Amino acid sequence: MQTLIILGPTGSGKTGVSIELAKKLNGEIISADSRAIYKGMDIGTAKPTKEEQRKVPHWGLDLVEPGQRFTVSDWKSYAEDKIKEIKARNHLPIIVGGTGLYIDALIYDYQFKGPTGQKIGDFEQKSCSDRTEMKGDFCLIGVQWSPEELRARLYKRIEQMFTDDLYAETKKLVQKYGWDNQAMKSDIYEYAYKYMQGELTLDEAKKRCFYEDWHLAKRQLTWFKRNQEIIWLELEKIPDFVIKLYTE
Repeated sequence: MQTLIILGPTGSGKTGVSIELAKKLNGEIISADSRAIYKGMDIGTAKPTKEEQRKVPHWGLDLVEPGQRFTVSDWKSYAEDKIKEIKARNHLPIIVGGTGLYIDALIYDYQFKGPTGQKIGDFEQKSCSDRTEMKGDFCLIGVQWSPEELRARLYKRIEQMFTDDLYAETKKLVQKYGWDNQAMKSDIYEYAYKYMQGELTLDEAKKRCFYEDWHLAKRQLTWFKRNQEIIWLELEKIPDFVIKLYTE
């Protein structure tokens, strides 16, 4: 059974379509999102809701405290263990996310070792960076949007996220971890917090957050476009394509 990977830029609709597929294909979802690993960062990282998580088993969420060290190597080991566990239950592992290095580390089997053969700390490097051939059995599906469509989706999502719930979550995170916590910088929390402090107007906060997301999306797409194994499909076409692929 091929492990299914649903990937794409931020805001492309990966979460919704992966949950739909997991329900129909008896799947379990493993997050490949370097922000969703943090506890308490729910709204700002667009995690699946608690209701969505009850409908389909999710893994890779809320693994560490904001600011706590968690490396690409850690995620790879975690994902490999979960894939084995899910397959042992005769369920379909579905990797979902936009963190390209996480996905590449898994599918190309990057080996993270230092001079002594041990996992490197602050200077983690990969000893195997061959991206020419996948080292396992994976099916990669990319969510495809035109630039104009993706920009519209991102701005709509930001409009929906700037709510009292986001402000409450931001306040709670700042009180618990402090504003100097790097995990909360360069994200919606930064702009929500500055709005709450009166440093930005609401419109300014939304615009800055949009440009942050848009630049992230472009970086993600640049990364993924190098992988010729990815099958790029419009969001609405993915369910039928994947279901046919896995049921015939």
